[in-house]
Amino acid sequence: MIKILSCPILIPVHILGVTVGLLMFLKPGGVIEFQRRFYAKINWRIEPISMPKEIRNTKLMGGFLILASFLSATLILSQY
Repeated sequence: MIKILSCPILIPVHILGVTVGLLMFLKPGGVIEFQRRFYAKINWRIEPISMPKEIRNTKLMGGFLILASFLSATLILSQY
């Protein structure tokens, strides 16, 4: 099997993925507001059509990111 990168390099990437996923899951409104402010600084205005749907989808993306980070870490660590 091909070894992608060494394990010590990938550990911070997985920790960052879980951290961002938890932030998205626990504080979806803050994440959406951060995104709106960021895009306003680069001269774009974004607004969700339905805020309840946007919050639900942000939570789902956070949960998926947490799951993907844990699964990829497990897969990589099982090779060593």
